[in-house]
Amino acid sequence: MLLLKETPTLGDFQKYVRELEEERGFTDKTILQKCLMLGEEMGELFQAIRKEENITIDHNSKFGTIEEELADIIIYICSIANSYDINLEEAFRKKEEVNKKRTWSKSKSD
Repeated sequence: MLLLKETPTLGDFQKYVRELEEERGFTDKTILQKCLMLGEEMGELFQAIRKEENITIDHNSKFGTIEEELADIIIYICSIANSYDINLEEAFRKKEEVNKKRTWSKSKSD
């Protein structure tokens, strides 16, 4: 049985996802399939948020809690990153350095 470290890094999450895909037989999924499943999980997250915010939803829809759907999204993001051999922690840090140099302004609706 797989175990995730008590205080995991992004790299630990990626390693865990790589191992769970092997253990559960998901290694045959293409990147396109993973991206489509990520999109489906995003939709389920939106439904869970609509339910939490008391916005009308189809009660026949199948989705989990916000917490569960966010976890599913992290799994697919790690899986897609692994498929491209991307170190998410490194990518995050690099992108934040770019973002720090950007000029941010509030929109009129804020």
